[in-house]
Amino acid sequence: MKKYLLSLVLITSVGFALSQPPQVPADKGSAFGAKVSLEKVLSVDELYSAMGDKKEGNKKMEVTFKGIVTDVCQMEGCWIKVKSSDGKMMVRMKDHAFKVPLVLNGKTVIIGGIAEEKIISVEQLRHYAEDAGKSKEEIEAIKESKKEIVVQAKGILVV
Repeated sequence: MKKYLLSLVLITSVGFALSQPPQVPADKGSAFGAKVSLEKVLSVDELYSAMGDKKEGNKKMEVTFKGIVTDVCQMEGCWIKVKSSDGKMMVRMKDHAFKVPLVLNGKTVIIGGIAEEKIISVEQLRHYAEDAGKSKEEIEAIKESKKEIVVQAKGILVV
């Protein structure tokens, strides 16, 4: 029985440790995930414009763009938000294949991945708010779904 309990505690501890954001620096040149191509790097505004030019129902494209990180998932480092002209754009790490450190907040980054226009449910928006450390009142104030561009990042490079 002791071995079982010890194993359970060990597995739980390892799981908890792995679910934390990495404790590494985010200095210029730091890379997370897959290598990011530096060819044809768009600004966030150019990305929005390119997505707006796409036909309805086909709002998905491979992109590389540059932006400023405004928020990082406080729980795992599994998503970031990037400053955009209409607020903040969600960037999720594709398949949770990598995580980013909390110190990435405020840094300029180049992101490579797939951009897609989506409708984000109230439930998902509340989940993101909770991960961002928002208050209970702020979370409960979210009452409507939101149409936005979401990027599935394959890689991120700090510049």
